[in-house]
Parts: sequence; structure tokens; C-alpha cells
Amino acid sequence: MQKIASDICYVGVNDRRKALFENLWPLPNGVSYNSFLITDEQTALIDTVDICYSDLFFRKIEEVLDGRPLDYLIVNHMEPDHSGCIRLLRQLYPGLRIVGNKHTFGMLAGYYGITEGLHEVKEGDILELGHHRLRFYMAPMVHWPEVMVAYDETDRILFSADALGTYGTLDGGVIDSQINADRYWDEMIRYYANIVGKYGNPVQKLLQKLSLPDIQTICPTHGPVWRERCADAVDLYDRLSHYEAETGVTILYGSMYGHTEQMAETVAAALSEHGVREIILHDASKTHPSYMLKDVFKYRGLLVGSPTYSGRLFPAVESILKQIETREIKGRLFGYFGSFTWAGMAVKRLAAFAESMKWETVGVPIEQKQAMNDETYRKCRELGKAMAKQILI
Repeated sequence: MQKIASDICYVGVNDRRKALFENLWPLPNGVSYNSFLITDEQTALIDTVDICYSDLFFRKIEEVLDGRPLDYLIVNHMEPDHSGCIRLLRQLYPGLRIVGNKHTFGMLAGYYGITEGLHEVKEGDILELGHHRLRFYMAPMVHWPEVMVAYDETDRILFSADALGTYGTLDGGVIDSQINADRYWDEMIRYYANIVGKYGNPVQKLLQKLSLPDIQTICPTHGPVWRERCADAVDLYDRLSHYEAETGVTILYGSMYGHTEQMAETVAAALSEHGVREIILHDASKTHPSYMLKDVFKYRGLLVGSPTYSGRLFPAVESILKQIETREIKGRLFGYFGSFTWAGMAVKRLAAFAESMKWETVGVPIEQKQAMNDETYRKCRELGKAMAKQILI
């Protein structure tokens, strides 16, 4: 059994079969559901896993307990991929006390009909297990209202719920020092952008609370246990929740017959000619929104192009802009362009989007009627140049 500390074991599972996380976000490398078991004078399990993996999960728990009872289940997060085994767990260990906050217990009753055997904790409360002392911090809206985290003051380990998690299975090792953690980094950004991205202020409040204890290890509910890169993981969340971004430009576009795509390619070429090295182009019709959102969070510049479609934006472009709006991303440099055949509306709607986001607009918007011409190429190059100038300041 894989140990996180002398008497803390990893009892989580890998899911390589699920295609979409939350039935929305692609999982090309699967996902882990992490759970941790503390065997002290009293025993405590921290979170459960998706019910599909209950047999494997319970076998791991029984192996670690080796005949001992399970005294506590700490529920940091009630989302079903982490709480799915609670009812079955209570049947296996009827004396189990479930630790959570008042919001946890409302969801526990609603999902699983459990209303007894509960131990409520509030901000700063401590659960004594013997050698280990767990202190609880509330983390509402990171990313559900009942979320809390547990800090083991003995081994200086933070059990962080979904915060600081990432997509991707754990292939062999569990702790970052045992694996090539680099491959999780972009997936951590995509996870944040997809799942947590709207909640920058709550993330900041949690990080401020966690600046006080000395955290040496972070155990999220998805992805690697952070130890060597513990500070890096916290720093990444700090930057993402402040909407800080790297020097680079994301170009999102839709194109029916290639004219808007030609505009996007021309703008990209101008960006490169004027010194921008990180340039990502996404055809909104082909790229899943999760990857586009990741790059909008990652890079400071955003350029969007769309043809007019039935008096509106091209549907795939309109859809991704709605998702960007939902996440209330701040501080991006924005440029836009569009095309039409007989009645142009795309550029007008992109202007309204820019106003709603309160972003700084860079360069002169471009609207092309029908096919590309020399003047459009020139304007696209000027737009790329203007963005490059602002990005590289």
C-alpha cells in the first residue's frame, strides 16, 4: 500500500474509462479519485471515491485497517465522485462518525438520506486522532458551497479537496517525487479553467488562510500528491485566481468557408513577425471548449474571429464566449475580427462581448465582406502588430 506518511496511506483509485469529467470535459489521460486513510489511535478516512470503484476502494481500506474499525469519515467535498461510497461505507462500518460542516450535512441528507452519526466542525476546529491533529478550514465555493480542507498539524499535510487537483491518472507513483509531474502541469491549468475558474475570489480567501500553517505536502482529491512541487502548485493557483497570465496570445475563431480562418492565420503571422512566440490558434468548431478555456486562462492576449451566422456569431464561437463570460476572466488584452457575405453582425456582437468583459481592446477591429483582399490582409497584419506591441511591453 502506498504511504504518504508513516501512518497515512493512499487508498484512492484510477479511472481510465470515463471519457468526460462531469460529462463535459475530456479525459484523454483519465482521472484519479484520491482518498487517504489515517491509522492512529483512532482511524480516519478522508473522502471516498466514485461508486463505480467501490469494490476496489473497500478492499484497500480493509487491507490497511487489518481488522480495526473505521472511526471517522472526513467529508471535505460532497461532489459524487468523492462522496459516492458514503452510504455503502456506513453499511460496512455502522459505528462510523461522519465529519463535515452544516452545508455538508444538508447535502448528505439530500444525496444519501444520512442524518445520524454526524460530527460537525467549524472554522479552526480540531479533531484529535491521537498522534494526529486535524484542523479544519472552510473553503466555500472552491468550488461548491460546502467545501472544507483538513490540515494535519502533525505531519504538516493539507488535504485540499478539489483545490490544487488535476486531470490524469496516477500511473505507478502517487507523490510528485515518484513520477514525472511535468505532464500534469498543463492539465492542472485546464482543470482549474474548467472546474474552478469562476471562483477566483474564494480561492484567494482560502490561500490567505493557508498562508499561516507550514504546509509540506498537499493531498488533493485528483492528481498527484504535491511535495517537491508543493510551493509551485500553490503559486500556480495564486496566479490563476488573480487572473495573471503568461506572455502569449490565444486566437479563437470559427470559419465556414475559410475566409475568417485566413484572417486568423494572417494575424498570427504578424504576431510572430513582431516577436510573440507563444501563439495558439483554436478552430472553435474542432477544439473542445476545455482546451480553449485553458489557453484563455494561460495567456494574456485573446483574439477572436467569427463570421456572421443568421445575424449572430458563428455558434461555436458564441458558445465559447459564453463559457468565458461565465468564468468572469479578468485583465485580458482583446482584439477581434469578422466576416460576412450580405449583412455583417459578428463584429458588432464581439464589440458587445468586449464591453461586457471590461477588457482593454487592442488595435482596430476588422470586418471583411466576402473574400479576403489586399486591404483586409493589411488590416490583419496591423491588428497582429498592435497586439504584439501590447503583449511585449
